[in-house]
Amino acid sequence: MTTTALFAPGLVLRGIAAPLRLADFKLIAFDMDSTLINIECVDEIADAVGLKAEVAAITEATMRGEIADFKESLRQRVALLKGVPVSALHEVYERRLQLNPGAETLVRACQAAGLKILLVSGGFTFFTERLRERLSLDFTRSNVLGTEGGYLTGRLVDQPWGDICDGAEKRRMLLQTCATLGIAPTQAIAVGDGANDLPMMGAAGLSVAYHAKPAVREKAMVSIEQGGLDRLLEILR
Repeated sequence: MTTTALFAPGLVLRGIAAPLRLADFKLIAFDMDSTLINIECVDEIADAVGLKAEVAAITEATMRGEIADFKESLRQRVALLKGVPVSALHEVYERRLQLNPGAETLVRACQAAGLKILLVSGGFTFFTERLRERLSLDFTRSNVLGTEGGYLTGRLVDQPWGDICDGAEKRRMLLQTCATLGIAPTQAIAVGDGANDLPMMGAAGLSVAYHAKPAVREKAMVSIEQGGLDRLLEILR
């Protein structure tokens, strides 16, 4: 029988007892949009062509799990970005994107404890690579936006591992990274907020929902519902 308990205000545990030892884990995998950072990048890019409301509605439905085909959902949203100048991506990164509260504190604490950091996202390499450099992350996986003449083509570029980083690819990347590191998936933590994070969260030894959609909160071992990402350190000592 699974037990659910309020560990502290806004911090819900399901089926586990705290505290846990951070040093028992060797990898932490983060979703990017609305988890490690404060925005959904595709929605903010769409704002450049006046389509934020339309794109954001698709994003929200997808993250709630109401649109099951993440790949098709992303293709639809990216198609609406055709003609957006690449300069708009720079503006999103420089003026709109912020780390979520407690994100850097949690990342640095994990690094100090010897954990490797994986950023795995249904978003775009333009942002994940900049965050990789900014936070000294170890691994990333995300999608490549097609460009031509300084403008988005409205298409995604296939990569050696596949076409789109969806929920299945997030899980595969988590497991692949564990194999690369020579660790068991039970030694991994997965943090996310949307339905496409559930596959990797289900494969990890500890699943963490951050200000997440209801379906994700209900399945996570830890649900941070108030405060920042560093609240995870309240149960990982």
